[in-house]
Amino acid sequence: MTDVVSRIERIVPDLVAWRHDLHAHPETAFEEHRTSAFIAEKLRAFGLDVHTGLAGTGVVGVLRCGEGATVGLRADIDALPIMEATGLPYASVHSGRMHACGHDGHTTMLLGAARMLADNPPHKGTFVFIFQPAEENEGGARVMIEQGLFDRFPVAAVYGMHNWPGLDCGRIAVHAGPVMAAFDTFEAVVQGRGSHAAMPHQGIDPITIGSQLQAAWQAIVSRAIDPTDPAVISVTQIHAGDTWNVIPDKLVLRGTVRSFQPHVRDLLEAKMARRAELICAAFDARCTFTYSRRYPATINSLAEAEIARQAAISSAGGDKVHTDLPPSMGAEDFAFMLEHKPGAYVWIGNGSDADGRNLHSPHYDFNDAVLPHGVHYWLRLAEIAAVA
Repeated sequence: MTDVVSRIERIVPDLVAWRHDLHAHPETAFEEHRTSAFIAEKLRAFGLDVHTGLAGTGVVGVLRCGEGATVGLRADIDALPIMEATGLPYASVHSGRMHACGHDGHTTMLLGAARMLADNPPHKGTFVFIFQPAEENEGGARVMIEQGLFDRFPVAAVYGMHNWPGLDCGRIAVHAGPVMAAFDTFEAVVQGRGSHAAMPHQGIDPITIGSQLQAAWQAIVSRAIDPTDPAVISVTQIHAGDTWNVIPDKLVLRGTVRSFQPHVRDLLEAKMARRAELICAAFDARCTFTYSRRYPATINSLAEAEIARQAAISSAGGDKVHTDLPPSMGAEDFAFMLEHKPGAYVWIGNGSDADGRNLHSPHYDFNDAVLPHGVHYWLRLAEIAAVA
């Protein structure tokens, strides 16, 4: 154990340099061309077989070490369309794009694990390092799978990891079952009839109808869903009108829905659509309601969650491994991989989330102190999973 830790410490300066380079050059979904080239160059230098082009900018590196299981290890590589406000010397050089979710750190930790496994290969196992584009909103995992990821690289199981602000650095959370919620979006277009604001009786006010819709949808969660089944409906956009004294013709509501259970997801969609139809009809308006299922829920398989727990205990120590944290209503497209393969997704502590430095904040920065902990976890996971 001590030898592994010391070998990791020797490459920490390289890890930090890689991470800062990636942070300074963020690229959003399916546009990660520089990032992809950076990853491929490193993997080739480590001696791995490198495959590019899946989902356009995805990269897969393969390390064959002998008989044993074929294990998939995945990192996301994309950034977000956010204006960075950190003031760091390695802040984004691309205005309006930022690594605000730590994918620069995730990529670096998996590259570090690939380097160390290539330098000191275990006796058993084949390791497939999956660097996936477009995790943020665009479902890059789904696209990689559709383009043959698991046909070309038939892993027995696949594992992922995400940093978690608010969890102390060096700690790891492992869930046996649900980790992240399903992610859906909706749009309701309410078509009323415009009028002078001083003469509302001459029109059909879509703003009044929209307020009724929002209230009715919230009552689905509080009154139609079992309280033990988590669910969220959030209206995040309201668009209507252009001036002070005109009731507009139309209003658009958009937002997101989160859930874990398939039957809850079905119920939320059906009831939202039904209430939109009936409420608009009651006001003599028309409604076009669209519901889009984006990401499924991220659900760890039990056997692989146990492997992840063992790896976390081995790398971090039993007192730093959490198995009782509640799942998050956030979403993760690693869920698509878990629909096709058994596996587990863990959270690794990123330290304090003070001063708004949380995921997707313009003030966020991945904690470099996490890098050696993440590499160590990947190494232990690879060794344990290959012989499981």
